[in-house]
Amino acid sequence: MPKLSIITINYNNLEGLKRTVESVVNQTWKEFEYIVIDGSSTDGSAAYLESQSDIIDYWVSEPDNGIYNAMNKGFMKATGEYLLFLNSGDHFYSDNVLQKNHKFLVEKDLVYFNLNFVDKANSRISKYPERLAFSHFIHGSLPHPATFIKKQLFEIVGPYDEGFEIISDWKFFILALFKYNCSYYKVEETLTTFYLDGISSKFDFSDERNKVLKEYFSGFISDYKELVLISPLMKTNRYKMLSEIESSLFGKKIVSLFFRAYIIVLSKKKLEDVLK
Repeated sequence: MPKLSIITINYNNLEGLKRTVESVVNQTWKEFEYIVIDGSSTDGSAAYLESQSDIIDYWVSEPDNGIYNAMNKGFMKATGEYLLFLNSGDHFYSDNVLQKNHKFLVEKDLVYFNLNFVDKANSRISKYPERLAFSHFIHGSLPHPATFIKKQLFEIVGPYDEGFEIISDWKFFILALFKYNCSYYKVEETLTTFYLDGISSKFDFSDERNKVLKEYFSGFISDYKELVLISPLMKTNRYKMLSEIESSLFGKKIVSLFFRAYIIVLSKKKLEDVLK
């Protein structure tokens, strides 16, 4: 069994496909299998894959039912312990990035890295937190081109939801982490480069996200909204001062005595007002 399966999906993106394949085959560490799923492209992609068949372990060009149907096809063909979805157009950050970092593929269900985002004007490194809080996934996610997924995790969470157009990798991650409590590890390195010219960069899919959150995490979302409402109060100097005082046992007692006295005085005043 190979340590890693790299999976690329493609549809009518020949130049991007070439960039991705070149990036994969140029890696100095090669203990992986490479799988390419093409959606019956008409731009010469199939002919290119045929010409590269000696360096691609498995490829197919046939109609599919969208991005996640293609990704699921790749997942089902993969035999590696870990999977990495490096889709057409994206590429590794350097030729030796796997050589430097494959050592981390040993135990955790998810092993994730930073991601280099590139648009027409510039590029930037997006860094992800070491601790994955539920709040991070309200508007964010993990970068699927920079996240190794243990294949066994798909047996627990299930395949990508083909009923969604673009958020099913996010759904997979949020269920894996907060429903099935999977393990994870952050590596403070940049693994891949992602180009901001795909479908996920052009449309708002918040309705799809909200549907998943409502179905699986409605209680979490209610609490989150309440915290958002009180967060301005938590940022005030008065709140920060009280938090600092309460950081010690003695401080907690002082604050407790103060509020008890305040409540007693307030209650007496209210009683006097009633008796007037």
